[in-house]
Amino acid sequence: MAASNYSLKVNRDLLDPNFESYRLSLDPIPTYNVELDAAVAEVKLKDNQYTLDHVRAFGMYNYLHIDPWCEDSVYLVDCKGRVLNLTVTLDTALGKPREVFRMPCDTSMCEERVCPSLSLTSANLAALSDGAGRLYLFRTSGRENSSLKWEVLFSEDMGDPFAILHSISHVQVGVQTIEVLLLRVQKDPSPDCESKGSGFYVSLEWITVSDAAEQGQEKKYEVRKRRELRGKSVPHYAAVEPNGKGLLVASDKPFVSTRVDEALVEPPAAEVMEVESTADPIYFWQQTMEDITVSVRMPEGITKDDVLFELSAHNVAVGVRGFLPLLEGRLHAPIDPEASNWIFKDDKSLEVSLQKTTEGPVWPELLMGGDGRGEYLLSEEQAAALHERLTYLTSDDMNANPDKDKPPCNSQELEDCDGFPEDTSNLTRFDGDSLKPTHVVNLGSHQFLFAVDLNPSEMPCFCLRHDVDALLWQPRPDKPGHMWEHIATFNALGYVQASKRDKKFATCSPNFSYAALGECLRRVFIYRQPSPVATVLFNRKQGRQVGQVAKQQVASLDSNDVVLGFRATNERLFVLTLNNLFVLKINN
Repeated sequence: MAASNYSLKVNRDLLDPNFESYRLSLDPIPTYNVELDAAVAEVKLKDNQYTLDHVRAFGMYNYLHIDPWCEDSVYLVDCKGRVLNLTVTLDTALGKPREVFRMPCDTSMCEERVCPSLSLTSANLAALSDGAGRLYLFRTSGRENSSLKWEVLFSEDMGDPFAILHSISHVQVGVQTIEVLLLRVQKDPSPDCESKGSGFYVSLEWITVSDAAEQGQEKKYEVRKRRELRGKSVPHYAAVEPNGKGLLVASDKPFVSTRVDEALVEPPAAEVMEVESTADPIYFWQQTMEDITVSVRMPEGITKDDVLFELSAHNVAVGVRGFLPLLEGRLHAPIDPEASNWIFKDDKSLEVSLQKTTEGPVWPELLMGGDGRGEYLLSEEQAAALHERLTYLTSDDMNANPDKDKPPCNSQELEDCDGFPEDTSNLTRFDGDSLKPTHVVNLGSHQFLFAVDLNPSEMPCFCLRHDVDALLWQPRPDKPGHMWEHIATFNALGYVQASKRDKKFATCSPNFSYAALGECLRRVFIYRQPSPVATVLFNRKQGRQVGQVAKQQVASLDSNDVVLGFRATNERLFVLTLNNLFVLKINN
């Protein structure tokens, strides 16, 4: 069954149509520096890690981790294999980071090693990857107590090196269960993978660890379930729902499930229907104002008796008996099944005619969300009409004739921040048991900006660009009909961040009082939400009184090292470099 398609509903009450701009403030930002005893465990990309996915997954990794359960407390891993914690109580009396755990093995000899990663699972649990393939789970009771060390509950080699994206803990029938989401970028074993792309694929492995010991026995945590999804791009966002019943993934290219509890979900390769050339589209479709015509390519030797065809007002499925469907999904708009039909054509294709229930609207896609296996064909009349209507909008010359009533638009006149990525991102919810998609949101041109943990009892939030603004969304898995809630807006941040060519990190405070952008070196930008002004100000152009002002502040760090970590609390911004941890006092 195809996943239902949803949309993100913007709360108009959180938008400010009268927002003008940020005013540069020269107020200094108090900055405090903590020198580290040993450098951060930075792992640089190797010659064989050359793809954009490697850069996104490991080259842009945030080495600093914040504790949502303990205010102004951050963690990092240094090159000695130590997990260090710094909790700020007084900015002018910062101590040295304390050691809470030391990894027993030296991972520097692992050739495929990636950056070590940490995830704070709950108020008393944490998950750690050593970057060489080993997963640790800890009991961290009393993290606010500086004298306690972490207790290892689980330690196991999970195979190829990975980074931890997310982890949560929940209780089922009195048994504590820990869900951990692992990310890998692996070499594609397919013989023709080099001709199709980078030669790598992205793996998301969802691991369930629980204690199944009977009453009176010693507790022992073991892996109970392993699930895997694969895709062709590193996800912008991936998180497990608090109850462990679902998974949310936002990515440029779709993910599909390949394993559930060590069992293949998809049929073996021999059962996949082969057509003449898998590189070409499997089906083509055209439309008029009244109907849709779909031509599905079929292998030779197929008869009418072998065809499986299902059609309803909203869904279509076409395939061959015993094989995966060639065309399956939810139609873009309703059709009339009684007036629709299919025929065999030339023994090589199946032609499906779909009658629109409403004449006139042009379908932008055949299936909701698209499946990437079809191609839309314009008729000669449609192409000529479209060309005639759009000719005045384009020109080979810069501003060819500015005196016309409708001057041409030239792409050279656009700013870089006005461009959109070629790939269309999707936000997908996968069912926890079957790993089948249940909800799909087409993000379209809404650029993904950052993800942030705001409330420890909720899933991480994600921020998207909408026009010039940046909108913050909170997943609500307990509300299937309204799963994503717009909770805050950062005015003009979508436009501002796009102009920062050296931007590496972005985040915001849990109370939405400010957003922060961090460059690769030295500079940090603070964008405060509009706040009342103490004096009377007037807009000279419009002559009206200004009651609120949004401020921009810039801080320059006393370091020439690359920024490796970037986290925010309501009062402070933490910036990690190779040898220093900077604490910026943003709010009192």
